[in-house]
Amino acid sequence: MNDLDLDPIDLQLLELLQNDSSRSNLDLAALVRVSPPTCLRRIKRLHDLGLIEKEMAVLSVDKLSAALGHGLCAVVEITLDRQDSAALEAFEALVCQDDEVQQCYRVSPGPDFCLVVHTAHMPGYLALVQRLFTAQANVRNVKTFFSIKRSKFGARVPLKPALG
Repeated sequence: MNDLDLDPIDLQLLELLQNDSSRSNLDLAALVRVSPPTCLRRIKRLHDLGLIEKEMAVLSVDKLSAALGHGLCAVVEITLDRQDSAALEAFEALVCQDDEVQQCYRVSPGPDFCLVVHTAHMPGYLALVQRLFTAQANVRNVKTFFSIKRSKFGARVPLKPALG
């Protein structure tokens, strides 16, 4: 089996982990019908291949905002003046290091980037705008859409094989 060959057990493990990464190795092994050491070895291989980038908890923004302040989520479109490789990579590196930027996508056509950002409140968003967009001479246009309700959130990748 070469490094990228994924068999049905690998796909089952990926599916189970992306739906609930808190499952124990014993639970996972029983669900995919392999021994616990085999399961652990397979999961390590999936990590080593980079197929599992990160395991994390998804927090309830609504419940946290009630305890910590209102909370503000925005989808932000960014268009740069220069789109050469160095300019795109420099902007991407800048925004990706900021904790309030939750997601960053290079997109085409249209704007150069779409960001999902979370700040505590509107003054926090203004500080983010000044820090990441206004202070950057290469940012030409910023268009922000403020979330009024989150209907769905996920990072799940469909693993059904493409029909050929």
